[in-house]
Amino acid sequence: MNDRGRKQILMGKVIRNSGSKTVIVEVSRKVKHPVYKKYVIKKKKFVAHDEKEQYGVGDKVNIIASRPISKTKRWRVTELLEKGKTQ
Repeated sequence: MNDRGRKQILMGKVIRNSGSKTVIVEVSRKVKHPVYKKYVIKKKKFVAHDEKEQYGVGDKVNIIASRPISKTKRWRVTELLEKGKTQ
């Protein structure tokens, strides 16, 4: 049995549905500033694969690292944690 280790899992919020089967997920984290010792929120965007096109803007989702799907897509959406508010 060849164990490759665990894949990276991140939690974020869908900020855009771009194209078919693709969502942009923003992941934020708190980091302590080295000089001022104040917590700063850092954000990063990930392009994730959404096979069934079921996630909308505002949804909180989990994404997992995967093989390259396209030029920029290296993540897949695994589950919906919380449905976003509709206007």
